[in-house]
Amino acid sequence: MPIRVALADDHEIVLNGLKRLFESDSDFRVVACCRDGKQALVEARARTCDVLVLDLRIPEFSGMDVLRAMAHERSRCRVVLLTATIGDDDWIEAVRLGVHGIVLKEASPETLFEAVRRVHSGRLWLDPDTMSRALKAVARREAGASEATRMLTPRELEIVRMIAQGLRNKAIAERLAISEGTVKLHLHNVYEKLGVDGRLSLMVYAQQNGVA
Repeated sequence: MPIRVALADDHEIVLNGLKRLFESDSDFRVVACCRDGKQALVEARARTCDVLVLDLRIPEFSGMDVLRAMAHERSRCRVVLLTATIGDDDWIEAVRLGVHGIVLKEASPETLFEAVRRVHSGRLWLDPDTMSRALKAVARREAGASEATRMLTPRELEIVRMIAQGLRNKAIAERLAISEGTVKLHLHNVYEKLGVDGRLSLMVYAQQNGVA
């Protein structure tokens, strides 16, 4: 039996191209073409497809929103994310949510076919370059978070997390029931310990090192 494939992409040219591509191989049968995440989720829930080939950035529900809903509902439909680019955070989140495959749009048709076949058979297909990059990012963040935890006091870490959330000194002071002067003193110590030169640099540090 051919693998039943549902396609989800908001660009009609891409969607039609994918449809023709899969229909050119007798291993596959295209059962649905979806132009937004809401339609894709309907197909996944209806169990009309074996594999959902899903764009990451589509309207209504994003590809990540669809994955979250499917994970919550414990959907049996298997998903291959097909995307032009994917950031480290999205890659990690997609894997955490149980995505079965990630393929970049720059890949060859044969690569996409093989990914869908492998995912349908119960295995995973993760682009090795993006996987390596994301795992290195995780390692860097864990190391950075460990360093910050070692260097900063619990109160300083608490203030760093609030800074990363965009809170101003007055709001932090009110939340912690301390004076704004005390907040400024803590921040001065944090800047020196982490080697950052101001509030913006601290926010970037917190985001990049998993302290936020």
